[in-house]
Amino acid sequence: MNQQTAILKVKVVPGASNTKIMGWLGDALKIRVAAPPEKGKANQVVIKHIAKVLAIGQDQIELSSGQTSPHKTFVLHGITQQGLDQLLAKIK
Repeated sequence: MNQQTAILKVKVVPGASNTKIMGWLGDALKIRVAAPPEKGKANQVVIKHIAKVLAIGQDQIELSSGQTSPHKTFVLHGITQQGLDQLLAKIK
């Protein structure tokens, strides 16, 4: 079993017209989400978008805190923090 994990902090802005990474807000990745913040819909869209951008499986992404908050922390399984940082370095 792969024990590599990385932490990703995200600031979610729900209810946007489309889902898009907006860049960095401090140490958090700011993501505009085209889903309402109800019944976990925005969380699912964020997970799907992160998986697409990082080319990893949605099942590798775990929401560890911030289920009902715009400030969320995700644990990504199967990728090192260094590997994640290298992928995210392309995002300005």
